[in-house]
Amino acid sequence: MNIAIIGSGTMGSGIAQVAATAECSVKVYDTNEKALNKSKAALEKVLSRLVEKGRIDEKEKSRIQNSISYVGNLKDLSDADLTIEAIIENAEIKQKVFAELESYQSEDAIIASNTSSLSIASLAASLKKPERFIGIHFFNPAPLMPLVEIIPAIQTSEEVKNKVVQIIADWKKIGVLAKDTPGFIVNRVARPFYGEALRIYEEGIADFATIDWAMKEIGGFRMGPFELMDFIGNDVNYTVTETVFTAFYFDPRYKPAFTQKRFSEAGYLGRKSGRGYYNYAENATNPEPNRDQKLGEEIFERILVMLINEAADALFLKIASAKDIDLAMTKGVNYPQGLLAWANEKGIDWCVEKMDVLYDEYREDRYRCSPLLRKMRRESKIF
Repeated sequence: MNIAIIGSGTMGSGIAQVAATAECSVKVYDTNEKALNKSKAALEKVLSRLVEKGRIDEKEKSRIQNSISYVGNLKDLSDADLTIEAIIENAEIKQKVFAELESYQSEDAIIASNTSSLSIASLAASLKKPERFIGIHFFNPAPLMPLVEIIPAIQTSEEVKNKVVQIIADWKKIGVLAKDTPGFIVNRVARPFYGEALRIYEEGIADFATIDWAMKEIGGFRMGPFELMDFIGNDVNYTVTETVFTAFYFDPRYKPAFTQKRFSEAGYLGRKSGRGYYNYAENATNPEPNRDQKLGEEIFERILVMLINEAADALFLKIASAKDIDLAMTKGVNYPQGLLAWANEKGIDWCVEKMDVLYDEYREDRYRCSPLLRKMRRESKIF
């Protein structure tokens, strides 16, 4: 199968590696020759490391490298069966690229975007044959992260959707189908992990270290929300939050926090800048958490119920199936277990009561309980 990747950055290069490993013939396109050379060098480094670890041998390394070619002209992608775009998150730039690309490709070629936040329908509209377009959202780093969100636009044909589902399975990835709504599954459902942690901090309930400790020690998460925001980059995470908030017509559930905005403005972006919520300088000393068990449980349960509520609402609004929502959160962002499974474990009564306590305290729409949770409680059902 002939695969084309538009964009030779970290994500594009990673997707190219995934496709080549699955024995596809891959072309990576970029207008920047230096970026193409950097992508090629990065692949050499990654594959050499895999050889050292015994994951692949030299023969496989050569096969993967020889399966990928690097090109600087869109016309060179004319033979692609599937093209995946992975460039800057700007709708106008993407649409312009897609419109030109379509003129070079066959009528049955599939065109896809790796966007994490833009409307798939609006991108598809840039094509003369929008039914060939679909969203294919990989997670970073693409070769390591098992999850891929597959997002059909309202224009996408059933045939294209089914083909892509099969391709992603053939590439040994876990594909989940998501409705074309802001944030799809993961970036929508995960918002409270960051947003509620920031709110707890802003209320003076606990500091960054204590909130992170609670989510790791009591909740079993691999990273706390502030560690994770520092890892992702405060600028990136804030932009996603702001995008989702705007796209949902300013629903207060997705409201960004001034703390994160100020940290971004100050250049405290996290690990990449050497300072974020924590200081990453060589001899820096960061605060110790308050290991009060009762406080930790309160923090964990407040963030957890907000996550569960968001997952329940995603199911209520048919964003994805219950199975795919839980798969997305465990395989896309490494949650200890699926949020809907967690709701069953805690009990639907517990979820509704926790949400109602928060709403009664704050009287903010941010804390409204999902109608699905209320219905399930009435009918004594579980997910």
